[in-house]
Amino acid sequence: MNLPNKLTLGRILLVPFFVAVLLIPFPLHNLIALALFGVASITDMFDGKIARKRHLITDFGKFADPLADKILVLAAMLCFIQNGLCDCVAVIIVLIREFTVISIRLIAAAKGEVIAANKWGKVKTVTQMTAVIAILVMQSVCDIIILCTGAQVSPALNQTFFIIGEILIWISTVFAVISGVIYVKQNIKFISEI
Repeated sequence: MNLPNKLTLGRILLVPFFVAVLLIPFPLHNLIALALFGVASITDMFDGKIARKRHLITDFGKFADPLADKILVLAAMLCFIQNGLCDCVAVIIVLIREFTVISIRLIAAAKGEVIAANKWGKVKTVTQMTAVIAILVMQSVCDIIILCTGAQVSPALNQTFFIIGEILIWISTVFAVISGVIYVKQNIKFISEI
């Protein structure tokens, strides 16, 4: 297995640790979750660059890299729902988009074709990762306030952070829908052949 594929696999293997840290409340758990998500996001940036630079692009990488992104981001969003930080409607829309894209990829793979992510899919991933990182940063600020002052975070600050997080999640959801529609249009031949 080449280095880019190891980075992709490493990103997938980080997800259970990220989820555990995010869901088990202990001092500064959001900050640790942010660090884990940051490491995973960096591997996403480097695996593609290394693969292109060293000519190590593989069918596994074309399929697993976007899948690793989906697993990481959706794990974060589902944990946010569990922690009351995200609206489930946005996540349901993203799930529908992701299952649609994965289904098309599987149909294409059955016909011997591998469909790589397009630029809109990459924009979607960047907006999703940005939203997740921003929410984790805001929750880390709350953790630090609680740890340093011993007092609860003000309801106004909590509400402000929630609204900012929702706006960012919905922006990323809009990009998910746009990229999903474009993806379906670009690969309609696989759907029409069923």
